[in-house]
Amino acid sequence: MTWQPHVMNNLICEQLMTNRIKNIKRTVLSNKYFILSQVNFNYQLKDGNWVENTWEVLERGNAAAALLYNVSNQTVILVKQFRLPAYMNGVEDGFLLEVPAGMLESHDRSPEKAMKRELLEETGFNISKLQMVLRAFATPGGSTEFFSCFVGEYTSEMKINEGGGLKTENEDIEIVEIPFSEAINRIAKGEIIDAKTIMLLQYAQINNLLEWTN
Repeated sequence: MTWQPHVMNNLICEQLMTNRIKNIKRTVLSNKYFILSQVNFNYQLKDGNWVENTWEVLERGNAAAALLYNVSNQTVILVKQFRLPAYMNGVEDGFLLEVPAGMLESHDRSPEKAMKRELLEETGFNISKLQMVLRAFATPGGSTEFFSCFVGEYTSEMKINEGGGLKTENEDIEIVEIPFSEAINRIAKGEIIDAKTIMLLQYAQINNLLEWTN
């Protein structure tokens, strides 16, 4: 599967129109790291009437995430890092426990290859095989971001560098190896509050990739 970043423009807007959407006009409000757009359009309600809508859309591009697990040790690899938006929204120290993840770049040939690169950068593990288990929008009410989520087995022999992220991007990532049961219990305690992480851990639980005890 090939992947190209989906950047909305007015031509694409016209091509994407359904019978219930027309007169789409997109205005770029900010184009720094991400694109923030204002989109005006007419929308047909289910009763047949037309209304005018204005939405602001954050065009983040697409991303990938992966849960690494070890069957012999019954452990998973998570990463801990500072998240400014979480800090701004009430997380006391701003640090979240998450699965490794990253944005897909324009040169990435597939989400899987991008995720393998991110795993090497963040965790130091060189993972040869990943299985895609789900794909989902992160926050479809305001962002275009679409996640491809993977699982993959790891062993200590696959660790080839320290990980921790790229110093050139000021990444400061702590690698956390914990028992799978502990990770599941941390969800119940409200200590793991990242959506993609919860989805992948619960996927592993539902599909019995590892054993879980309360």
